[in-house]
Amino acid sequence: YVFTPGIFDALREIRPGVGGEIQLTDAIELLLQTENVHGWVFTEGRFDVGRKIDYLRATVELALGRSDLGDEFREYLVDLVQNRLR
Repeated sequence: YVFTPGIFDALREIRPGVGGEIQLTDAIELLLQTENVHGWVFTEGRFDVGRKIDYLRATVELALGRSDLGDEFREYLVDLVQNRLR
């Protein structure tokens, strides 16, 4: 998710829902009253960057996909795997 700071006001305003938990979807619905909210359907993979390993994987994938970094970073990874991780 990517939100504006308005999500924090919405989260403070909603009441706990199912199981006594604050529901993000309820906050998003409230946020819709004051600003536009957009969704995106991902057709490729995604990473749960709340998990440390997925954050690292996302960083590597991003670096490899960049035209200004990809080739050099790929060379670094190959060197790392072939020479330094043995």
